[in-house]
Amino acid sequence: MSLKKDKQKVLGEVFDDERIAGFLIGEPPEGVTRDYYLLERAYRSMKAENFETFVRLFREQNLDLNSPGPDGKTLLARMEEHRQGSDYAAILRAAGAKL
Repeated sequence: MSLKKDKQKVLGEVFDDERIAGFLIGEPPEGVTRDYYLLERAYRSMKAENFETFVRLFREQNLDLNSPGPDGKTLLARMEEHRQGSDYAAILRAAGAKL
């Protein structure tokens, strides 16, 4: 099974709630909104079950699931383009994200 670069398999890494919450900290590069940056970084770094926890914590902080990226698309819209993003997209949809 071949994994895309943004979904490389990581063995032995533990994502407890404290580690997941750590993904709510960080500043984006210039030209990227903070909410989009945090979501995308979590998507690229976590398994779907951990991403679901992250999205819950993200929403608890009243952050914007529909924040656009530099190309004007939401993360959900970008996930629609990724073959392996369907589980993650379902998590965002369930949390109220829009294309």
